[in-house]
Amino acid sequence: MSHPPTVIRVGATPALFEAQALYLDGVRPVPEPIRVHMDEAAGALVLDLASGALRWPLAQIREVPDQAGKDLFVLRLRNDPLQRLILNDRDLAPRLPHLRARAPLTRRGPLLAWALAAAASVALIIFGLVPVMADQLARYIPPEGEHALGEATLGQIRSALDQSGLDPVPVCDRAAGLQALAGMRDRLVDPAELPQPLSVYVLDHPMLNAFALPGGHVVFFRGLIEAAQGPDEVAAVLAHEIGHVVSRDPTRHALRSAGSIGVLGLLLGDFAGGTVVLFLTERLIAAQYSQEAEARADIFALDLLRRAGLPPEALATMFERFQAEGAEAPEFIAHFLSHPALGDRIAAARAATRPARAPYPALSPSEWQDLRRICD
Repeated sequence: MSHPPTVIRVGATPALFEAQALYLDGVRPVPEPIRVHMDEAAGALVLDLASGALRWPLAQIREVPDQAGKDLFVLRLRNDPLQRLILNDRDLAPRLPHLRARAPLTRRGPLLAWALAAAASVALIIFGLVPVMADQLARYIPPEGEHALGEATLGQIRSALDQSGLDPVPVCDRAAGLQALAGMRDRLVDPAELPQPLSVYVLDHPMLNAFALPGGHVVFFRGLIEAAQGPDEVAAVLAHEIGHVVSRDPTRHALRSAGSIGVLGLLLGDFAGGTVVLFLTERLIAAQYSQEAEARADIFALDLLRRAGLPPEALATMFERFQAEGAEAPEFIAHFLSHPALGDRIAAARAATRPARAPYPALSPSEWQDLRRICD
């Protein structure tokens, strides 16, 4: 004949616990007001439901953090993700030995599989679907919309590059320098027969860089003009960027970046505001186009320089200068150095056919000095 276990208590007997609570069974959305009390001998919390008593072992009770008003004491069972018991105070907490123990992680294999599948889906969207959609969308953007996109992006870049946060980086506008820059632009644009006007800007910033924006915008930094040894090198950079403009590489790149940001925003929450501007600015300034796009821009630039009566080897000189200084200039033109075949590009530029007529500099000595002082 079995006998009930003998319970020996040391110290004061705990006070009887009894309280009103709300119970959710995980099936019906309506909470049931109930009375709960402690069964010390059985080590259980008794829930007096209308359908009968329900016992929750104290060792199996876990707390569910209250994410709303943080004024409720919400409990659940260790192995039951649906049932909830809601109390108005935490008087019961000291009697629950494993209140904040972590729930056991079950079925790790399927969970890991789903996580890998989700990561693969995101990678497929960002690296596969977004580029394809961006390339298709770029074909249908009207020139006016593309031009406006470039202007808006230029404004964002000027604001993002300002160290003080007070004023955008100024656009250099010394009259004589602008006239010299316009002469160089026209000399390259005339034989290029561009489908839209080309706007060239110089920003008063020491970065050694130049890049193209959507809608026929090309941006130079003061640092690149100061580092050039002659106007032909600047003209070679401009011819290369015109090649990207003609192929609409900046538009596709901007659409891809914006699409990637949108996907990340859905995953990470509010990924907007200044963070997006800074990220998109960095992506456009240091645009690393594909090797095919770079080769296409090189070929276009070599042919354009030849037709404009400028030496194609100026592009090779520019590449060599960038190659020599790239190791010491971390803020250098990223897309010029983004591929290991830079030596092949230099050789191709050196071997390009010279113009039919004798080349003459892109600018006269006085015009070159005016361009170098465009930010004064």
